[in-house]
Formats: sequence, structure tokens, C-alpha cells
Amino acid sequence: MALDPVAYLPYKDPDDFIREVTDRIWVARDIAHIVDNYEPDSIVHASLGTVVGRDGVIEGSTMRMASSPGHVGQAEDVVWEARGEDAFLSSHLVFSADEHLAGGRNIRVRKRTVANCLYRRGRMVEEWVVRDDLADCLQLGIDPDEAARGLTFQGWTGSMTEDPPQDVLKEGVSGPRPDDFRPECEMVLDFIDQVWSQRRLNKVHDFMARDLFLHTIGDRTVIRPERYQADLLEMVGPFPDARFAVRDVQTHSSERYAGLRVAVLWTMHGTYRGTPAFGPLTGKPVTVMGVSQFLVHDGRIVKEVRVYDEIALRAQINAGREEGGDVEVNIY
Repeated sequence: MALDPVAYLPYKDPDDFIREVTDRIWVARDIAHIVDNYEPDSIVHASLGTVVGRDGVIEGSTMRMASSPGHVGQAEDVVWEARGEDAFLSSHLVFSADEHLAGGRNIRVRKRTVANCLYRRGRMVEEWVVRDDLADCLQLGIDPDEAARGLTFQGWTGSMTEDPPQDVLKEGVSGPRPDDFRPECEMVLDFIDQVWSQRRLNKVHDFMARDLFLHTIGDRTVIRPERYQADLLEMVGPFPDARFAVRDVQTHSSERYAGLRVAVLWTMHGTYRGTPAFGPLTGKPVTVMGVSQFLVHDGRIVKEVRVYDEIALRAQINAGREEGGDVEVNIY
């Protein structure tokens, strides 16, 4: 089914639409363009909670720009897929390398953000956005615990509170999707289930190329299957019962971005009762929202870019800490 140009005009395609609209708002600083770009009742799900209404987006964007006046981001990838004849879902990976004045010297901070955006007839309807705020802390010398203490996890509403779709390849949280690149999508979902959720870490070799790259939070790059395994264990170690739910999928093949990419919106659900990486254990459940973009060549994953907000995760743990009763520790 061809996508009606009304979905992305006056630009040439959804990729061009996303890159140009984002630059207009975030580089040219035309904050008022949000009024033209977002529906009045648009919904944005971020790592600290859900914002309902365009006014909240305008206020939040104003404050974020004011806090980093020299910030400039650039599209590293745009994975877009049609949602009917007049809508599309994009997974916009933004890379930035900004200079910040800290301690009397300029420090360059590299970070990534992903915004999954549902546009209908050229207007934003719903968005899922995750930022690597840990990268800011590590490169600017800010204590992540201290940064988290200044934040409040407000909780999600709407689609983020609903159960994940039963058949995400047929219909994700953004709506029915085309049945594109099914074998590659099934492979990625099987990888997430077996390796991430079931902890069959030995299966990394079955799904991923030997010369793999993982670009993950804290502006870290991991190579080779063995190091991928170690990074995953570090991620789930504090939450030993962690399971991953896929909420949406979109695919796109483009020579510009090296081929076929499969973008996955996921949530991790677990209990903070494992390794005490974020302070005293609470025994309380947490939910982490993240986006991974997988590059697939010849049926194998050769690269993953994974973004989630560890600072927001720490704030969520803090919100459930209260007085904190005794938490059962590992005695195995």
C-alpha cells in the first residue's frame, strides 16, 4: 500500500520530514513550530512519565533548550514505516556532540536520543522518547545518584499502562503495521525473547555476527559476542527477574543507513532485588522504557543501538524506596 503524500508534505518522504522538522524546532529554535507540528491533544511518553497536550511539549522543549543553549543534534538514522495510507511511525535516532563549560573548561559530550513518533496527515499524534542522560553525567563529572535525586518519576498513562500487543508484528501500540521483512522481524523478536528475557546468553552467537557493534548508554561501544553478553548481564543484574516486552516494531531498508534496520520499542519489567548497583535494594518493581535499532545483514544482527535513561531509572527506584523494608539478598 502506497503512503499518501499527505502524510509527509511538504517534504519528499517521511525521512526528509523528520529530519527537517526536527532541525526547524531544535536547531533553528522555532519552538512555535510545535503548534503546527503537534496535535493539541498529542501524547508524549518519556522516561519520567507521560505528557498529555501540546502545551506541555512546548514548555518542556523551552526548558530543555534553555538548559543546553548550544545543543545541536543530527539524525543518525530514521527508521520509518507506514501506519495506514496517511500515517507513519518513525524511529528517529539523534546523535549530538556538544561542548559544555564545566570547571572552567570546555567538555565535549556525546549522547544519543531516540524519538519514536506517530504522525498522521503530517501531525504528531503520539511519541515515545528516550534519552541517554547517563552520558551527560559521566562526561560532565556529575554524580548519577545526585542527578536522579533531583528528578521525580511521575508515572505513565494511556498506552504505556496497557498490556503489550499480543502479535506485535500485526499491530503494535501505534496501530496495525504492514507485514514487511517478517523473517528478519521474527529473528529479532526471537533474539530478544531467548537472549534478553530467557538469559540464553550462549545464543548470542546464533543471532549476531562475530564482529558486532553495540552502541549503548553512557556513550559506550561494545564489540564481540562475549562483551555483549557481559553488558547484558550488567543491565539485568540489579533486576534478576527482568523480562522484556516488545510494544512496537518498525522496519525500513535504505542504502543511506547501510541497509535493513529493525526498530523495537521495548519495556523491561523487573524487581530491584539483585546486585545493588543503584544503592540499597528495595524489592520494588520497576519498568524501563527503551528503544533498540538493529541493523540486519544476511539474516544476522551486525549492530544494535540501544537507548534508555538510567538516570530516570534511578529516580524511579528512589520513588519506591520510602523507608525500605528488608530485602532478601542472594545467598546462593
